[in-house]
Amino acid sequence: MNGNSRAPNLSARVIRSLTQYQHKLSVYSENEDYSIEADILDIDQDSGRIVLKVQLNDIDIERYANEGSFNFDIEAAKPTAPQNREVYSVYSAPAKILKTDTFSYRLECQLPDAIAGAGIGRSARVPFVLGMHADVRLEVYRHSLSINGFLHNLSIGGCLLEIPIANSIALTVDQVLPGITLEFPNGETFFSEGKIRHIRPIGSQGYTAVGIQFINMNSEQQEAIYQHVRDAEREAAYRCGTNQKITNHSPLFIANNKDKEFRQSHSQGGKMKPSIQRGVAEIANQIQIGFLFIKAGTNFREKIFYDSADRLIDMAMRDRKALLYDLASLLMEPDWVRHAVQVAGQLADMLITQDPHSPQIREAVVGALMHTLGKPLLISPELPSLEAHMTPSQRAILKGHSTTLLKRLSVLEWSPSPVCHDILENANERLDGTGYPQGKSSEDLSSLVKTISVIKAVNKLTHGRNGNPGRPPLDAYRWINDASGAYDKSLLVEYIQQYGLYPIGSLAKFSRGYLAWIMEIDAKGIPMKVAVVKNLNFLDMNLNYILVADDFPQIGKLEEIVNPLTYGLTPLRV
Repeated sequence: MNGNSRAPNLSARVIRSLTQYQHKLSVYSENEDYSIEADILDIDQDSGRIVLKVQLNDIDIERYANEGSFNFDIEAAKPTAPQNREVYSVYSAPAKILKTDTFSYRLECQLPDAIAGAGIGRSARVPFVLGMHADVRLEVYRHSLSINGFLHNLSIGGCLLEIPIANSIALTVDQVLPGITLEFPNGETFFSEGKIRHIRPIGSQGYTAVGIQFINMNSEQQEAIYQHVRDAEREAAYRCGTNQKITNHSPLFIANNKDKEFRQSHSQGGKMKPSIQRGVAEIANQIQIGFLFIKAGTNFREKIFYDSADRLIDMAMRDRKALLYDLASLLMEPDWVRHAVQVAGQLADMLITQDPHSPQIREAVVGALMHTLGKPLLISPELPSLEAHMTPSQRAILKGHSTTLLKRLSVLEWSPSPVCHDILENANERLDGTGYPQGKSSEDLSSLVKTISVIKAVNKLTHGRNGNPGRPPLDAYRWINDASGAYDKSLLVEYIQQYGLYPIGSLAKFSRGYLAWIMEIDAKGIPMKVAVVKNLNFLDMNLNYILVADDFPQIGKLEEIVNPLTYGLTPLRV
C-alpha cells in the first residue's frame, strides 16, 4: 500500500451508503423555525468533502451557520431499519459558502474523519449507523406513562434517541425521568435514571431527537454502560470496515430470535413516507413542532402557525375538493392535532365561501390551528395521556386547556390578535351556556365562534372518542339539531348545504359490497366521483380505481357512510 494513501472518511462513507436509498438531507439550526432541504452535488469519500446545494427565497443562509459551521441530518428509507428509516447526523461541519445566484447557495463542507463525536460529558458519542439498532423505553411518570423509541447514538454519559413526535408531548427539557431502559438486539438491557438535556425535530417523518443524560448511576451501572459503549464502537468499526482485525459482529448486536421476529414483522412492506410531506399531513407535523417550541418555553414561533394557515387558505381557494379530501386523510395523527387541522381547514373553507375577501380569515384560521395546543400542555402525572379513557377528574382538568394556553402565550410574551384571541378563548363555549371555560351564552359570542362551534361539534361526533365509534354525518347533524339551543341552527343548515350528507373524504358502502372514498359531490351533496378501495366479498384484496357517477352501477347503490377504522382504511392521498 502506498504510504501516502489515507483511509476513507467514515462520515462520507456512511452518507454515501444512505444516498443509495430514497433520502433527504436537512440543514438545521436550533434558532430557526424550519430546517432547509439541500441536494448533495458531490461527496468525496477520501477527503470527506461534501458539496450541498441550497435554494432559499427570503432567508439568509448565514442564519443557519454557527461560526462558519453547519449541522445537518440525512434521512434515508431503509426497509430493514427501525421504522423503515435511518438518520445520520453531522454536527458543526466547517463550510465555505458560495452564492451561485439570487436564491441558490453552494456549501462546501468538511465532514469529520470519525463517525464518533463528543457526547454528554465529552465522552465518545457512538452513532448507530449502517443498520445498528437498539430499542429504548422511557418511563416518564412512574407506573403510568412509558414511551418507546430507538437509539440514535450512545455515550457513557447519555444517549440521543428518536421517538415519534406525537409521543413527545409529555417531555420537556430538564425533566427527570424515573427510568430509561435500553434493549440491545441480543436481549441485554441497561437501566438508569435520566434527565432530558435537549429536544429537537429530526428528519421529515414526524420524529423528535431527545438527548438524555444518565444520572444517579452506581458503579455497576457505570461499568455496564462503559462496556456497552465499547461494544457499540466495535460494531460501528466492523460495519464501516475501519478495523481489519474485527471480523464479526459484536455479540451485543447479534439478534436473538425474538428480535429477529420483531424486525421481520415490522419491515415487511414498510416504506418511508415521501421525503417531502405534502398538504395537510405536513401542516399536522408542523403544528406538533410548533407545540414543542411552546412547551420548551423559550419563545413563540408564530411563523410556523401563520405559514400553516396561509397554506390551508391557499388550498381552499385553489382546489377546495382536494383540500377536503386531504383533510379526511388525517386519521392516524393524535386527536388534538387532527381535530385542530380539520376544523381549521373547514373554517377556512366556510369563511371563504361567505366572503373570500374578509380580513378575519387568516387570523381565524391561525386561532383554529392553535386552539387545542393547551391540551398537551396539561399532560402530567394526574393526566398522563390524552388518548386513554379519562376519569371525571381528568376531564375536569382538560377543560382548562384554553386558559392554560393563553397563560403560556402570555409568558412567552406573544399577544394574539383580537380575532385569534376570540377563537382561542371561546371556541369551546356554547350558545346555551353549557360550554367552557366560562360558560358564556349566545349574546357573548361572536358569529365566528358560533361558526367554529358547529364545525367542532360535527368533527367530534363523526370521529371516535373515548372508545365510542364516530357517528355517520346524518346522525351527527340530528344530534346537533336536537341539542336544545347549544348551537346556531342556521349555521348548521349552512354547514349541511356546504358539505352534504355524504361529505368529501367519507367512506361509503355500496350495495354490491364495495367500499369507496367520496372524492366529489354535486351541488345537492350527491357523490359524483369515488375512489374504490375494497370489495367486502374479497377481504384480502385491496382495490384502487376511480369511478364517476355514470359508472356507479358497477358497485351498486350507496347504502351508508361507515367508519374507515373498522376496515383499517385511510384515504388515498391526493
